[in-house]
Parts: sequence; structure tokens; C-alpha cells
Amino acid sequence: MLTVTHRRYVPYAHAHYAGHLVDGAYSLGLFGDVATEICIRLDGDEGLFASYADVQFLAPVRAGDVLEIAGTVTRMGTRSRTIDFECRVVCRGRPDRGGSAAEVLREPIVAVRATGTVVVPPKP
Repeated sequence: MLTVTHRRYVPYAHAHYAGHLVDGAYSLGLFGDVATEICIRLDGDEGLFASYADVQFLAPVRAGDVLEIAGTVTRMGTRSRTIDFECRVVCRGRPDRGGSAAEVLREPIVAVRATGTVVVPPKP
């Protein structure tokens, strides 16, 4: 099945909580971007996000992180596509080492997993 992967730097302006934490909806928005590309590649249409069947917040996402967001199509119906998503932290800011310090993580941290469904228009 098709897998699409995006990478995104999390700007400090997106932090909402102490410790430079970013709200969980940030990752869900990135899942939506990946789902849009999947729909374009498979169906030539941006599609619409219909639902999440499961969302698991497993680790914090912080400003200064570089995220890798992947979506894999696991089921294709006539108009619906089920997608498994994963958001991994691959780089992390290190403000304890300096204002702009950061590091590449040896092992990515899985921050969020989800399963969602998108729908696309009927074929003409």
C-alpha cells in the first residue's frame, strides 16, 4: 500500500505550554496534510478527513523538534481510505546547551499514533 512521509520543524512560536510543549492538535493537523497528499496521489482529489478511529499521544512534542509524519493506506473502499499515521521526533532542540542548540536523535521517539478515515468524491 501507499506510504507518504513529511518532515516538519516545529517553530518556537507554536509552543503553548511550559517546557515549550506543543498541543496534540498540532500532530493531528500534520496527519491531515499527509492524508491530503495520499488522496491526491491515489485519487487526484484532496479528499476530506472523515474520522479518527484511534489516537494515542505517546510522548511530548516540543518546539524545536523536527518531526517525521508518515501515513500508510491500510484499506481502500469505494470512496474511503483507512490510513495508519505515526508522528516521530527525529531531532530535538536543546535549549539547555544554548539558544539554538539541537541534536539528531539516535532513535526516533514515537510521539503520536492514529488511525483515520478519509473520503474522496465518487469517480465520474
